Amino acid sequence: MIMLGRTLETFCQGLRVLLGIFMASLAVPVGMQVIARYTGIIPVFLWTEELATFIFVWIVMIGSMVAVWDGTHFDVVVTPDAQSPLGKLIQKSIVHIFVGAFAALFAWYGIEYAKVGTIQTSVMMQVNLLWIYITVPIAGVVWTIFTAYRLYEAVTLYKQSKKATR
Repeated sequence: MIMLGRTLETFCQGLRVLLGIFMASLAVPVGMQVIARYTGIIPVFLWTEELATFIFVWIVMIGSMVAVWDGTHFDVVVTPDAQSPLGKLIQKSIVHIFVGAFAALFAWYGIEYAKVGTIQTSVMMQVNLLWIYITVPIAGVVWTIFTAYRLYEAVTLYKQSKKATR
């Protein structure tokens, strides 16, 4: 399982790099929009707004994948941190189970959602909207995998703490 953790961390690092690339590429269409609207140096290209929206959707979904891996997404503290190993396991497990359940729903129903994208085309760029709609099931699958691994880690940590107290 250590190998799986390293593989997932490497995958997440790749997501971070991809996120940086998308963030940098977002500057191009947005910059063109600003220059066109406020200076008149270049004509107003309507496709830049569509492209910026497409890139932004990918940024949001990839960012959420990274946040799930880092444990900074979907986690709201409503109770004080548990002091006992069992309490910590229960707290983490509840969050991971709920996040995993919703992630699985996104993955499962996202497939049908993505199918809708296959029959639609964007207005300005004439791009199949599957490129946008597919982000939902992809994110759901990645969230599910990341959450399952984090749940496994929580259980392993609990088992190790039990062995240490014996």
